[in-house]
Amino acid sequence: MWVIVLFDLPTETPYERKQYANFRKRLLCDGFTQFQFSIYLRHCPSRENAEVHIRRVKAVMPPVGHIGILCITDKQFSQMEIFYQKKEQKVHTPGQQLELF
Repeated sequence: MWVIVLFDLPTETPYERKQYANFRKRLLCDGFTQFQFSIYLRHCPSRENAEVHIRRVKAVMPPVGHIGILCITDKQFSQMEIFYQKKEQKVHTPGQQLELF
């Protein structure tokens, strides 16, 4: 399962820029990888694990801006087509995280 966080946060004032940077930093610290500007994703081995990370994202949301959280399966993610300047690119999946029990 993949958790995708999409956001559009204001960056007009120094306070808003700090909020943006803090939110982005917290996503990176929680294991999210930047996919595109303002789109971060993280692989989770189960729905339960995805819920843990979704709660963490909700806990660090800034007070202003728009944030979306989307969960998709590995199969749906693998069917994504990515293009760069009309040239199809191979889907690059970030490194899988290993969990030790």
